[in-house]
Amino acid sequence: MTDTNKHDVGLLWFTNDLRIEDNQTLVSAAESCHKLICVYVVEQTWFKSNRYGLKSISEKRWQFLYESLIDLNVSLERLNQSLLIVFDDPVVAVSKLIKEYGVSALFKSELPGVYENLQLNHVKQKFPKLSLYQYPALTLFSKSTLPISLDAFREIKSFSYFRRKVEPLESVSSFKTPLVLPPVPGNSKWSLPKLPELKNVATETAFVGGADSGKRQLLKYFSSQNPTEYKQVRNELDGWNNSTKFSPWLANGSISVWQIVRLLKQFEREVTENESTYWISFELLWREYFHWLSKVHTSKFFHRNGIRDTNILTSYYPERFKRWCEGNTPYPLVNACMKQLNQTGYMSNRGRQIVASCLVNELSVDWRYGAAYFEQQLIDYDVAVNWGNWQYLAGVGSDPRGKRHFDLDKQTEIYDPERIFIKKWKAEQHEPTLDAVDAADWPIAK
Repeated sequence: MTDTNKHDVGLLWFTNDLRIEDNQTLVSAAESCHKLICVYVVEQTWFKSNRYGLKSISEKRWQFLYESLIDLNVSLERLNQSLLIVFDDPVVAVSKLIKEYGVSALFKSELPGVYENLQLNHVKQKFPKLSLYQYPALTLFSKSTLPISLDAFREIKSFSYFRRKVEPLESVSSFKTPLVLPPVPGNSKWSLPKLPELKNVATETAFVGGADSGKRQLLKYFSSQNPTEYKQVRNELDGWNNSTKFSPWLANGSISVWQIVRLLKQFEREVTENESTYWISFELLWREYFHWLSKVHTSKFFHRNGIRDTNILTSYYPERFKRWCEGNTPYPLVNACMKQLNQTGYMSNRGRQIVASCLVNELSVDWRYGAAYFEQQLIDYDVAVNWGNWQYLAGVGSDPRGKRHFDLDKQTEIYDPERIFIKKWKAEQHEPTLDAVDAADWPIAK
């Protein structure tokens, strides 16, 4: 874009793209504007009770996000910029900035999620002359490079079909990180505001938010032999090296999926390529699959009957749900996984399948409550992956086999035969019965 064609003031609305490397939206903003405002909106509703009686973000998830924002601000300051963090309703906050600074161009990465896209539509309706620039930030493919049309995607019934269409994954060159960014308009200088209190809670997790920490984990993992053994250990319930641990940084966009693919392909060229290294890309494709399902099916991703409109026989049992959340069920392995989640903000992939199966099958609780609790607790919460996986397991999603039911005793014997994980989380202690029986609730015989 020539200098005369540039926008005077642009607004870069950061969301799940909290990085300066490999960020096409940032590159476009840098090239298209004389002046630039970089903003992240912390939503007030995240910290209030939602329709499921839960919050959208727990303290540990908030801590990870806050650390990521501070890291992003440091990176932006190196490029002559700074991050404006606003605690407000996103539509209100962005509208105020557009009016106050005469913003003519809005830059925002493409996201899954109905609510997030409704916010953007509200802004577009309020400012019809506003130029909007959007680029993929979370997916491997864009609409133009995806080898399946969105109309055809609606008819896809299985992950296997999708995988055959898009494999093999090829490495791509990264977007050049700008050496400098346009300055903020006028003499504005943002200072970090007083945000919701961040309590210093002891945690078992080694996750620290921010692109710098995420990149360190990427380089550490691919400089080890762990990728060559990934498939053999990926179902372990515990242990830092038994999975890549990329997901928290990937979820909020501190690292990009293409950064992972490039390093994976480099590892396969320079070290070795085997079934385990393939399985890393295989699981990245699962993530990709859920993101495109979310884009296509929109609000159906959150409906009780799912994208398949399957009528299921579950309900809401408040006491059962509470005990599941607390890790106080008759199933020690489930309890251990839930206690791990509550204390660390993280749970293994195998653990997530086990506890989800328990909630849906053993406890007969509406799967959406489990998905909402994961949204609150998981530091690697990804709207498409989380709700897509819950639908898949509950039998209302993309799995042609229907509902998945795990034998909890068998899972224990396979993944925790010595009860080491269960004992670590003191998960054998629980209420003797699943449902409390209060005699006062029964009519008195006459």
